[in-house]
Amino acid sequence: MISTERPPVSVVMPVRNEVEGLVTAVESVLQQDYEGDLDLWVAVAPSVDGTEGLLDGLAARHPQVHRVDNPSGDTPAGLNAAIAASAGEVIVRVDGHARLPQAYIRTAVATLLRTGGVNVGGRQHAVGRTPFECAVAAVTSSWLGSGGARYRTGGAAGPVDTVYLGVFRREAGDAVGWFDEGLLRNQDYELNVRLRDAGGVVWFDPDLVVEYRPRSSYRALARQYFEYGQFKARVLAAHPRSLRVRQLLPALLLPGVVLSAVVSWFTVFGPVPVAGYLGAVGLAVVSTRQGSWHAMPVVLTIHVAWSAGFWAGVGRWLRQVLTSGDSAGRVANS
Repeated sequence: MISTERPPVSVVMPVRNEVEGLVTAVESVLQQDYEGDLDLWVAVAPSVDGTEGLLDGLAARHPQVHRVDNPSGDTPAGLNAAIAASAGEVIVRVDGHARLPQAYIRTAVATLLRTGGVNVGGRQHAVGRTPFECAVAAVTSSWLGSGGARYRTGGAAGPVDTVYLGVFRREAGDAVGWFDEGLLRNQDYELNVRLRDAGGVVWFDPDLVVEYRPRSSYRALARQYFEYGQFKARVLAAHPRSLRVRQLLPALLLPGVVLSAVVSWFTVFGPVPVAGYLGAVGLAVVSTRQGSWHAMPVVLTIHVAWSAGFWAGVGRWLRQVLTSGDSAGRVANS
């Protein structure tokens, strides 16, 4: 139970090699207009760009900033370590390259108290600096790249499956065990599944908007979405009821391509599904006015990488089940 209208807040931030954006991220926390007690716990992974020294300097100048070591370097382990070191009744997750608007925490805590939710979050506002990053931002902010996820595209306030970052009631997170340290991706979605399964409400507030910088190359984008797909498979192995249609459709892409190739040996109509997919994507790119020439290959990179990662994750799960007899519920924690 939250004790006051302005409960103490602990902000947790996992970082690795974030020297470029760390000062901005930390200052955006320290400049919040929240009137209650607020501290910041930065879980720093081993870095090669001077992040640790920069953080130590920030902590020396600002008593609200605290360093927590994260020797494994994994995001969920860092988040859990920072949460364990803190004492706030409300836990605010922030990334090392994010910039919070000044009223973010005040607005989020008010929404948390008003709705009775266990986690409140808003929209990830992707902002690119290069033509490629701008194309990624446009695609991932549309249904083409997100499947219509409200935290990407925006929408009305209300209960949702997941939100960007998150402002949590500590008691709710303590009850379900916080972040699964076996999930290097999708750990936030999986935590929200457990919070909802425990009877909690995850609430989307469109007034909460946080800037996010997209990946800056096709290789980095492909790796990101391959990992998203891979760990989505592991989450679904543990929580099959969490599957949504918007997650299933990209997964069918690679099997569809393989099936079309096989059918092509027997009929001239084999390539029709793939041609139809490419045509639909092309029309969608045009209709959403994503004029950059990067838009089409960005969409294809996201879809193909996510599908490939998903089936790689399924294959890994099957091998683990067949060789060790692990249940689906244990896969997500391996």
